[in-house]
Amino acid sequence: MSDELTPERHFAEDAGVVLSGMGMPPAFGKLLGWLLICDPPHQTSTELAHALGLSKGSVSAGMRMLENGKLVRRVPTPGRRGTAYEMTPEAFLRAVESDQYRVFRELMERGLELLGGEDAPGADRLAYSRDFYAFIERELPQLVARFKREHDTNKEARSDG
Repeated sequence: MSDELTPERHFAEDAGVVLSGMGMPPAFGKLLGWLLICDPPHQTSTELAHALGLSKGSVSAGMRMLENGKLVRRVPTPGRRGTAYEMTPEAFLRAVESDQYRVFRELMERGLELLGGEDAPGADRLAYSRDFYAFIERELPQLVARFKREHDTNKEARSDG
């Protein structure tokens, strides 16, 4: 067997490097990269492990992270063994539309209460973070709606041309 990586595997490896630079485990990025381009779009844990040279444990942990982040979903695979996963085109939108920003804002608010309010020593980091998450929470729905409108308009223009 050749040690040469296919272009698809190379893409998955690159995704692993990029996400590793963001503090994520490399396996997480490889799985994400692979699910963005693989054919068929749904893959079992065994297929993912084989395609990416990962252990079943790495695949399991990575898929759990991706599933919790709403980036992949489990899909039925009649006649095939094992759990299959797929990433849909809207995966990243679903991930940002989650309530994670509200949860972080609320955590920062609890931290501020714990310290004794915004004027307490050391509260500036929490207040700044709370304000950031409140901003994202407030602005993100409008940004997503604008993206959807622009994407739909561009998609229609491409199909007309």
